[in-house]
Amino acid sequence: MNIGVLRLQLRLPENQSLKGKRSVIRSITTRVRNKYNVSIAEVDDQDLWQLATLGASFVSNDSQHTSEVLSKVVNFIEGIRCDAEMLDYKIEIVHVS
Repeated sequence: MNIGVLRLQLRLPENQSLKGKRSVIRSITTRVRNKYNVSIAEVDDQDLWQLATLGASFVSNDSQHTSEVLSKVVNFIEGIRCDAEMLDYKIEIVHVS
């Protein structure tokens, strides 16, 4: 079994409130969850208006497939226009016997 973990940092430069941030993050996470069937949530920076850190995970029996799915999630978030710019991301694959 292979577990893929993605940590993604976003900047929301035009955001002016936590309510606005929640709206943008909810839109992103719902679209990603529906398109790629991954678990995704905001995992850090909850009190900051213009920064968000998302965590996503995917489990598969093939590490290459796991990596591909999480890379597609990164590309999808970069490609959608949702008033968020990607600052950084990191993908880790853990093999569990």
